[in-house]
Amino acid sequence: MKKVIFSVSKIVLALSSVLGMSQMAMANQSPSLTDAVADGTVKINMRARYEAVDEDNAKKDANAGTLRTRLTYKTADFKGFNVLAEVDNVTAIGQYNSTDNGNADYSVVADPEGTDVNQFALGYKNGGLKATAGRQRILHQGQRFVGGVGWRQNEQTYDGLRVEYALSSALNFDYAYIHNINKIFGNSDGKPDAHGAFQLANVNFKINKSHKITGFAYDLDYDASADSSTQTLGFDYNGKFGPVNVHASYATQSDTADSTKDFNADYYAVDASIKVSSFKIKAGVEVLGSDNGVAFSTPLATLHKYQGFADKFLGSPSTGIQDVFAGVATKIGPVAVSATYHDFTSDVDSIDYGSELDLTAKYKFNKKVTGLVKYADYSADAHSVDTSKLWVMLNVNF
Repeated sequence: MKKVIFSVSKIVLALSSVLGMSQMAMANQSPSLTDAVADGTVKINMRARYEAVDEDNAKKDANAGTLRTRLTYKTADFKGFNVLAEVDNVTAIGQYNSTDNGNADYSVVADPEGTDVNQFALGYKNGGLKATAGRQRILHQGQRFVGGVGWRQNEQTYDGLRVEYALSSALNFDYAYIHNINKIFGNSDGKPDAHGAFQLANVNFKINKSHKITGFAYDLDYDASADSSTQTLGFDYNGKFGPVNVHASYATQSDTADSTKDFNADYYAVDASIKVSSFKIKAGVEVLGSDNGVAFSTPLATLHKYQGFADKFLGSPSTGIQDVFAGVATKIGPVAVSATYHDFTSDVDSIDYGSELDLTAKYKFNKKVTGLVKYADYSADAHSVDTSKLWVMLNVNF
């Protein structure tokens, strides 16, 4: 799992510096500082999940039972400052390949066991300014480019400094400098966290209550894998035209820093949804292009949300990918259900990758307890193998 000592050392330094200055004023401010600690909030979340994977290959079927227990503590504000600490523990039973448990003959369920410092950060807020230093969660628009991979039991978080500034109710800026990305696999399986210089910038502009546009720039400069270094520029638009919700996005990506690759690939997505009676219907297309044998990539995204729940395209094929999809969602009594169909082809050479059907059913027992059942069925053509996955999950908040 995550190697806490190295990654958190810089965070601890920043926290101790600020808290040290606060302690110098203890004679005059101790009641307020003490109250900030005593009045902090404690939250506990428990997420139990069964995941079954059946792949049409030599791998044995995976059956994983995992429990993620999360403890979150946040102090009350003290002169605009607060401290957030969050620890996760993942335990498991069953036969599956977690990528570090030695069960390589089973299909992968990417939920290794272990205990992690998920977040540990110093926050500051004053008017329209908000700053966060340390290990933190960063989720940008829809998490298509930057997210937390929250579906997996071990979340992806970021070590660094983030500054957000609201110039007005309509315009705000968001910039983060990250030196370490805590990946979902951790370190113990030979898949280390990503070190480097990562700059994540957003400018959000709310045109009016029905239209919003975001410009973004992501510069990813990796230390250990220079050829993964990319620079991405683009925009994301969300709008409403009467009963129709429209989303459109475009980005261009190229090599940067010490990468030996030479490419300039495009990304675009267009989708629309409409509510008809009790049904919400959605359809669209998303394309991750390819240039010079290199495909547009989104390594920091919450990829499970895109291109099918079966996760067959966590890495973009070198010929790129086009995902044409359509889905419908409604309620059957108290149960929210949905079905989505995907058709996958390459961006170049017209390769048929296959198709997928995704089904979900969600039931809210009460304000604190939610149940979820998901199913994914991927039919392979020229990519991977036929795969079906089933999830049964219970989420409890205290």
